[in-house]
Amino acid sequence: MKNLIAAENHLRRSDPVLAKIIAQHGACMIKPDRRYFRSLVEAILSQQLSIKAAATIFSRFQNLLAGQILPTAILQLRDEQFRSVGVSRQKMTYLRDLASKWQDDFINPRRFARMHDEDIIITLTQVKGIGRWTAEMFLIFSLGRQDVLPVGDLGFRNALKKAYGLRKLPEAKRITALAEKWKPYRAIATWYLWASLNNKPKSGA
Repeated sequence: MKNLIAAENHLRRSDPVLAKIIAQHGACMIKPDRRYFRSLVEAILSQQLSIKAAATIFSRFQNLLAGQILPTAILQLRDEQFRSVGVSRQKMTYLRDLASKWQDDFINPRRFARMHDEDIIITLTQVKGIGRWTAEMFLIFSLGRQDVLPVGDLGFRNALKKAYGLRKLPEAKRITALAEKWKPYRAIATWYLWASLNNKPKSGA
């Protein structure tokens, strides 16, 4: 992920609270996963499941496809094959919609590099089962975008409350104002705040 040293230096200078957290946790460990389609499939399969259950379902699904998590392979699966590895009817619909939009070039990963964050979010959320939160996590952990601010993430909001001594969980408007000084590295600041709770993003759609 590019410019991490510059990001860390900027955050240290701009925010004394983050400076302490960075000192405690060291280098940011975000390593973008360029397997874009696979990442979105895993995100859909993981929704509303514990970490352990999600890992089990994804492993079974991956074995079902012999490790080839591709749009064409998903579109060839029958309902009973999905069910055999624990995929619900709703998630079947989501995965088929993702695979169709990928195959039909509605989502083209070659265009991502030229697209703004918000345009990618708008595109991805046209897929059934992908909401803003999932799209934001994709931007951070797959595309390595450094200025994403996931104001709806519960873990992030809890970390802000604790780190900044807030009386209650901050709402979007307050988070946006507080994060203004982190630009253009708001995703890196978010990662450090997650780390301050030894936390991972709280999953959502």
